[in-house]
Amino acid sequence: MLSFDRRSILLGLIALPACGFEPVHGTRGSAQGLYGQITFEAPNDANSFNLRKQLEDRLGRNDAGLFTMAVSLDLRTESLSITSEQSINRRNVIGSARYQIRRTDTGEVLDQGKVSNFTGYSSSGSTVATASARDDGFERLTTTLADQLISRLYATAGSWQ
Repeated sequence: MLSFDRRSILLGLIALPACGFEPVHGTRGSAQGLYGQITFEAPNDANSFNLRKQLEDRLGRNDAGLFTMAVSLDLRTESLSITSEQSINRRNVIGSARYQIRRTDTGEVLDQGKVSNFTGYSSSGSTVATASARDDGFERLTTTLADQLISRLYATAGSWQ
């Protein structure tokens, strides 16, 4: 049986910074100067609005930030389950978000990429229930895509900030 004492834990904590691990929100972390420094381009539909809202909730709102972020959404639905009566009772919402980070003053592209994900909803209820489930599915997907974008920004900010 392996037994740990306080010395081994302290030695492990001392060695942790030596391996290159550094908290993203730490004093020298890559996301340190990111909050409130990104201006998001105006949304053009309800899904883009929800994505921008999620990004602003996490990164702060600033209409004159050092960086500008443009995001284009590509969302679609696919039939997933069809009954023997040929009615669709389950759908997937599949989406991707292409992003580009530019320096606001010069327009220089600093980072760009794409994140993708999917979610599903039931369409076997009434028309109102199906519409509500569809809207919720799109909202959940844009929230998930925003989470992925934030993770990508945190991971790459040190190289372009």
